[in-house]
Amino acid sequence: MNAMACLALLSAVGFATISAAEAPRVVHVGAVAPDIIGITVQAGRAEYGTQAPYERQAADEVPDQGHHRAVMRDGRLVGWLVGHEGKIIYTPDRVVGEELDAAWADRPKSYTLRSPDDPDYAEGAAPVAVYRKSKPSDFARHAGWPYLAPVRHVLYLQLPTPLKPGRRYALQFDGGNLEDRAFLYEPSAMRSEAVHVSHLGFRPDDPAKVAFLSCWMGSGGAITYGSGLAFHVLEDGSGRSVFSGKVRLSKAADDRTEDAYEKNYSGADVYEMDFTAVSEPGAYRVYVEGIGCSYPFEIGEGAWREAFTVSARGFYHQRSGIELGPPYTDYKRPRCFHPDDGVKVYHSTCPLMDSGNGLNAKGTDKDNFGNLVKGKTNEIVPNAWGGYMDAGDWDRRIQHLVVSRYLVDLAELFPDYFAGLSLNIPESDDGLPDVVSEALFNLDCYRRMQTPEGGIRGGVESEEHPRQGEASWQESLTIMAYAPGVWSSHVYAGVAARTALWLESRDAELAEVYRESALRAMRWAEDHFDGGEDYPHAVNDDRNLAAAEMFRLTGDPEWHELFLATTVFKDPEADLFVWRDHEQREAAWVYARTDRPGTDRPVQANCRAALLREADARAASCERTGFRWAKYEWQPAAWGVFSAPDAVTLVRAHVLTGDARYLRAAVLACQAGAGANPVNMCYTTGLGHQSPQHPLHIDSRITHQPPPPGLTVGGPIDVESHEDYWAQKIVAVYCYPPVQQWPTLEAYWDVFWYPPMCEYTVQTPMARNAYVWGYLAAR
Repeated sequence: MNAMACLALLSAVGFATISAAEAPRVVHVGAVAPDIIGITVQAGRAEYGTQAPYERQAADEVPDQGHHRAVMRDGRLVGWLVGHEGKIIYTPDRVVGEELDAAWADRPKSYTLRSPDDPDYAEGAAPVAVYRKSKPSDFARHAGWPYLAPVRHVLYLQLPTPLKPGRRYALQFDGGNLEDRAFLYEPSAMRSEAVHVSHLGFRPDDPAKVAFLSCWMGSGGAITYGSGLAFHVLEDGSGRSVFSGKVRLSKAADDRTEDAYEKNYSGADVYEMDFTAVSEPGAYRVYVEGIGCSYPFEIGEGAWREAFTVSARGFYHQRSGIELGPPYTDYKRPRCFHPDDGVKVYHSTCPLMDSGNGLNAKGTDKDNFGNLVKGKTNEIVPNAWGGYMDAGDWDRRIQHLVVSRYLVDLAELFPDYFAGLSLNIPESDDGLPDVVSEALFNLDCYRRMQTPEGGIRGGVESEEHPRQGEASWQESLTIMAYAPGVWSSHVYAGVAARTALWLESRDAELAEVYRESALRAMRWAEDHFDGGEDYPHAVNDDRNLAAAEMFRLTGDPEWHELFLATTVFKDPEADLFVWRDHEQREAAWVYARTDRPGTDRPVQANCRAALLREADARAASCERTGFRWAKYEWQPAAWGVFSAPDAVTLVRAHVLTGDARYLRAAVLACQAGAGANPVNMCYTTGLGHQSPQHPLHIDSRITHQPPPPGLTVGGPIDVESHEDYWAQKIVAVYCYPPVQQWPTLEAYWDVFWYPPMCEYTVQTPMARNAYVWGYLAAR
C-alpha cells in the first residue's frame, strides 16, 4: 500500500477532536460502605499521533539512534518516519485536558454533601476524611521523558454518618474543577466497585456461581467488612430477589498463603458469595446490603459460548497475510506481509531454536534478533505468509501452533457442538467446523514453507521490534524466515499429525495432505537430531510429544518406541512439569487417550495419574486464593496468571474422570479473568462491561480504532518483581499511593506501553482462555 493510500485509510477510520480545556470528569459515584462514597474521576486523555505527508525542512535531522527514525527539527522531535520511502511522518502523542489538583482533592473541606431528605445532611456536611488512589489510564509517547499520562482517580469520602437508602443527596465540589453531582442513594440499584462478579455470566448448570466483596482504598487501606453481611441475587430488571445468603471470608488480607512465595495478591479481605443454586436463565445483579451492586450478568445456556466465540475470533484478528474488515469484523486492516504486495522474506541460516525469540539454545543471542540478522542471506523464501501475529507486533513463530492444537482438540472432544458453531470467518462455508478452519489457517503458514526435504521453518520475523509509527502493512524493516530446525519440525509434526487424525474420517484427501507433511517433518527432524547435543529440555519434550502424536495417528511401532524412550512417565511418580527438567503435559494427554495395539498400559496409567495429580493441585490452589484463581504454586505472578485460567489440566481431568469437582474448579479458576476482580475488568478485549482499552496492539493504535475483540492481555503483575522495570518506573510517576504499596490485583495499568501487562501472545494467555472457555461452553 503506497503512502497516500495509507493516509486515506487513516482518514476513513476517523479521529476524535479533543478540547485542551477539557475538565476532569466524574465517571462513577457509588458507595463502598454505608458511610463511604467512592468517586471515580478521569483527568485528561491521550490524543495519539497521526500519520501525515512528510515535508522535509532544511533544519530536519534524523539521528542514527537505533532502528526508529526520529525526525528532529531545531532540536525538537516532530515525529517518526514511516515506510520504506519515508514519505509519511507519525507525530508524537499528547495528553489533553486539565489535571485534577491532588492537594485539593485530598482535603475534606473540598466537599460538601447536602440532602433535602436526610436531616443529617440538611445543612451540608464535609467528610471526616478523604482517601485516594490514582493511576495512569494510558501513556502518551511524546517528545520528552517520561511518557505523559492521563490519570484515573478514585476518591473515597468517609462521611460523618451513614447514608440512608431512598434519600437524595447532592455532592458539591468546593473550589475545584469538578462538576457537582446529585444522586439517589439506593444501594440495591447502585453499582459499587466493592462487589465483583464475572461479566461473562454462567450456564444454568455451572457447578459454581460466585461473586466477591472487597475494597482497597489506596491511602485509606483496605475495608474490613466482616462475615455475615446479607447479600441477594436480584433480577436486573425488576429488582426482585431470587436468592439470599451471607458473605463469608474467602481470604484475609494478612493470610499470605496464596502461593509458595508466601504472598497475598489482593491486599484486602476478600469475601465470597455463593449463589450456585440459582439456575433460572435471566439477567441478574448481586446486591450486598448497605453497600451496593455488582455489574449485571446473565445466567443462560450461551454464556460460555459467547465468551469462547469472541476469544476464538481473537485469532482471526491476529491473522497475517489477509485483509481484515467487513463482513467478518468491524475492525479494518489492509493485507500485510503478503508476497503479492512486493513483500520479500529472506532466508536466515538461524533456526528459531538458536534465537532469543525461540530457545536461545546456544546462549549466544543477546538481544533476540542478533542471530537471526547475522544469518540473513539473499535467498527469497517463497510463500512465506499467513499464520498469526505473535502479539501487538507481527512475528509468526512455531510456538503459535498450540492454538491449532487446542482448537483441533476441542473439535475432537465435541465434534457435534463445534460443527454448529460459527466464528464468522472467510472459511465458514468450507464444510469444516470453523474452529478447524481457523486451526488450518495457522498451520498452513508453516506447511507452505516446508522444504522439499521436509524441514519446517520456525517462523517469520523482522530484524527488530516495529518502528515507531509504522503499521503492519507499512513494515520497512528487513523480514526473514528462520532456517528449518529440529525443534520447529518436531512441533509442527505433532500438530499436523493431530490434525490429520481428526480429518481422517471427515476429509480423507485433506487428511492425507497433513499426514504426509507430518511424516516428512518428523523424518527430517529425526535425521537432523543430534543425540549427543545438550538441547534445552523443550527440544526433547516436543520430540516426545511429536512421537506420541505420530504413534496415535499411524500406530507405527517406530514412533511408539521413540515415545517410550523419551517419556518421563515410565516413573509412576513423574509429574507433568518439573522446572528446568521437563514439561510433558501435552504428551501425557495424548498418550492417556491413545487406543492403539501395543500401547503400554502402565505408562498410560502413569500419564493419567500425573494429569490428575496436577488437576488436584490446581483445584487446591483455587481453594487457597481469595478470588479463586489457580496457578502452579511457584509460577511468578505475571503473564496471564490473573487474566486467563490455569485450568487446562482441570478440564482434561474432567474428561478423564467425569468428576464434578474438576469442573467446579475450572469454573472458579475463570472468575478473576472474567471480571470478578478488584478492578472489575474482564481482561479480554470486547467482552464485559469493562475490558482493556489500550492493549499493546500497534495497528489499532496507529489507526485510532478500538482494539479488535478477543485479545486477552497479560494482566496484573506483582509490583515487587517489576521494581526496576522501565514501564513501572513511568507508572510510578503518576501513581498514588506509591506504586510499591499497590496490591498486585489492583495493579493493572491500562497504558499500552507496558508489554508484560498490556501485551498478549496468541499462545498464552489467548490460547488458554479459548480452550477452557470452549470446553465450558461445549461440555
